[in-house]
Amino acid sequence: MQPEDTTDAQKDDSFICGVVEGFYGRPWTLDQRKDLFIKLQEWGMNSYLYAPKDDYKHRAYWRELYSVEEAEHLTTLISASKECNITFIYALSPGLDITYSSPKEMVILKRKLDQVAQFGCTAFALLFDDIEAEMTESDKEAFQSFAQAQVSVTNEIYEYLNQPKEFLFCPTQYCASRAVPDVPNSEYLNTVGSKLAPGIDVMWTGPKVISRLITPASIDELAEVLRRKPVIWDNLHANDYDQKRLFLGPYSGRPSALLTKLKGVLTNPNCEYGANFVAIHTVAQWSKCSIENLDENQSNDAVSAVSADIKLEQESRSGRSDDEDPSLPMLTYHPRLALKKSLQLWLPEFKRTKSMWGPISKPHVNNVPPVTFSSSGQSAVPCSSTSSLEEGGTSPGSAPMPTAEHSSSEDTNELASDATLTPCLVDGTESAESASMVSLDRVAECLEPMETVESTSSASSQAKNLDVEDVDDNDIKESPLKEEMPGAPDHEEGDIVMESERKEEEEDYQLGVDDLCLLCDLFYLPFEHGPQGMQLLQEFNWLKFNAHLVASNPSKPTAAGPPEVKEWHHRAEKFDAMSRSLNKLFTRLTYINNRELLYELYPYVWDMRGVVALLNSYVKWLACNQGSKQGFLSGEQEPWVFRGGLAADLQRLLPLESVNDLFLYKSPETPTRQVYTIRPYLASDERSVYELCRRLYTARFGATYCDMEKTLHSYPDLLGDINFGAFLTLSPEFCFVVEDDHSVVGFVAAAANAKELQRQVRVAWIPEMQTKYRELFQSNSTGEDNIPSPLKDLAAKLQKLHTEDLPDALLTYHPSQLKMWLSDAVIDHSVSKRLLTCAVAALRAHGSSGCHVYDVDVFSMEFYSRLGFVELKNVTHVQDVMYFGRIF
Repeated sequence: MQPEDTTDAQKDDSFICGVVEGFYGRPWTLDQRKDLFIKLQEWGMNSYLYAPKDDYKHRAYWRELYSVEEAEHLTTLISASKECNITFIYALSPGLDITYSSPKEMVILKRKLDQVAQFGCTAFALLFDDIEAEMTESDKEAFQSFAQAQVSVTNEIYEYLNQPKEFLFCPTQYCASRAVPDVPNSEYLNTVGSKLAPGIDVMWTGPKVISRLITPASIDELAEVLRRKPVIWDNLHANDYDQKRLFLGPYSGRPSALLTKLKGVLTNPNCEYGANFVAIHTVAQWSKCSIENLDENQSNDAVSAVSADIKLEQESRSGRSDDEDPSLPMLTYHPRLALKKSLQLWLPEFKRTKSMWGPISKPHVNNVPPVTFSSSGQSAVPCSSTSSLEEGGTSPGSAPMPTAEHSSSEDTNELASDATLTPCLVDGTESAESASMVSLDRVAECLEPMETVESTSSASSQAKNLDVEDVDDNDIKESPLKEEMPGAPDHEEGDIVMESERKEEEEDYQLGVDDLCLLCDLFYLPFEHGPQGMQLLQEFNWLKFNAHLVASNPSKPTAAGPPEVKEWHHRAEKFDAMSRSLNKLFTRLTYINNRELLYELYPYVWDMRGVVALLNSYVKWLACNQGSKQGFLSGEQEPWVFRGGLAADLQRLLPLESVNDLFLYKSPETPTRQVYTIRPYLASDERSVYELCRRLYTARFGATYCDMEKTLHSYPDLLGDINFGAFLTLSPEFCFVVEDDHSVVGFVAAAANAKELQRQVRVAWIPEMQTKYRELFQSNSTGEDNIPSPLKDLAAKLQKLHTEDLPDALLTYHPSQLKMWLSDAVIDHSVSKRLLTCAVAALRAHGSSGCHVYDVDVFSMEFYSRLGFVELKNVTHVQDVMYFGRIF
């Protein structure tokens, strides 16, 4: 269903509506821009603003003319826009180092725009965003103020270009939070309003750089100062400030009453072109809506900008609107209905045949330095901003954080006060349960979406300054024991998504609108999660805080069981179903024909699937092994808004504080549809775990002991008993397995109290082993030669098991013990971290604050080191024993 062509009579016929390509990162391709022009025309939009930060001749080297090759590219682009009746607006940003009073600089500026005009461009923009409000001495002599200097240059260029019909100006104070001291009293904005030529339009981002709400009253106030209607440069869907966030939700927070108060809206969307269908299409729907049916109070009430949505939604708990309300007036914009229409049109895009090669890489800018700030009543809080380049500033697409030396409590208060996510039910009401999820820190309420607050405990994490893309897992050895199965295929075969393996025609593999609705709800908007995303948060939070209900009844309830226990298990099953739905979305996505779109969406969905699967594993552990609630009470003071969106919010509901490094992993460079499932260990898994243990050990020594497999045939359980038997028998509640589609491929075993485990091993486990392996124990003590040497070594290891007391210095900070093996057949480098996270979360829930690995050998040192363990050198005097540990 296409947006209607009907335009409200009260709206300006020259209303500018379109897209600004103004983000930092990899630019869109020529084909993508051509495709954009076609879509803009189909949806009744009319403008495209060219301002990519990858084009250094747009900003950093604005004086340089384009080369022949670059000129051909721009000429082709402008011609393509004209064919679709889209106005191509070329933007130039000279503000970094221009001398406003220099006649030579004006000649250079005119020459540059003359060149672009020769390409066929007829619309222009001068951007003075994110620059220092300082002038040279010569400029101070020529102009009374910074604003007057900019206005003088802009007016002269406007006249030189014969007053083009479309000419835009982006001020340095481009949002209310940057107006000094405020919008009505800003000398800068008042000068712009009074001195700038009336035919030049002024750009504005709203109350903040990324604005949750833009009210008609705020635009009225601005228009009075500027003496013209502003053009909104809208960053609602911009994601260049956070590599873990993608925004697929509908255009919202902008009342329809704005249509008569604005000269236009240009949306600055996600860096990933294919992910912007909903963002752009819903803007088109919004621009075509009628303003006749608006409630009179809506224009004066910021909150009611989204309240109409609640009235019509009749949301189901699945987060979808089942039917449109026939009582709703036609051409009235409602975000969720707009989303539904957009998804129906977006679905065919996934079936378009588009190829893609090479490794997956996100288009964001890397190596952005973190900054800090202080707020009143708070100690210095580490923060990060991901939007800065060599010039130290950003576009209206991404705001920089104030640096520590320039910050104050006043600066902090000028940041986005609406940048917090309020936990709400799908009907828009705040629940006590949701409100109890996280205590909203007041500091968080002063943050833009690109600005983060970390707890002081997180600040001490080993990974506090790491970014997800900084993690290089390419050379990670996934297992301390390398498995090379005879005749086994390469890791990639059968798992990597091949073009010839698509099964889009098979019903089970077809992506549907429901899948896309789930996708959008998981990656919604900067200030809110979609209904299904909120449901994940609410259900997990409820299960976690009510896990004590199943403490005395860990098995599934009977018909006569307590109702609260039944409810807990019912909601656990519901969370499991939601996790399976996400797995299905992930798998179906890998089969789509549009490989270009797959490459853009895959890293985000892969990461989200892993996070939800991890939480689902933890819920299953709670169902069977509820322990102390002590671990749940820590970390809840953290603010709601964190860098990373919904995935980060979900992670922070785990009882973990100082293990941020376990959440840092690089997504696969090539799409794979292999799904690994981590779950609590069951007694029925013993044979599979023992078999994997034997295979891994045999593969490790295969070159030295050619007949190892044959040697162990008589004692199939020996390796399992030595390495994991005591854990599985005496501490099964802290054991987890990881499965692929066929079998167990890894496991972790732990004990919360290593000293108690050692005591039980000596009292019960060793005597049982002496009975089970009587001849091995006897041969070792008598020195018989009829036992093969490898078996003698293993028997000696079995006898030595837990005979030495654990040092008190070790147990002080690392009271728990852990051991972990993973097959090299696991090609997902995040599995080892997720598996360890499950064990750490379980130990943490029982009050443990650290764990150690006993008797680490040279084969597993690197493996554990990659997982954040460090060698504990001063805890024992035994020469041949190494301990590795980590604190959490």
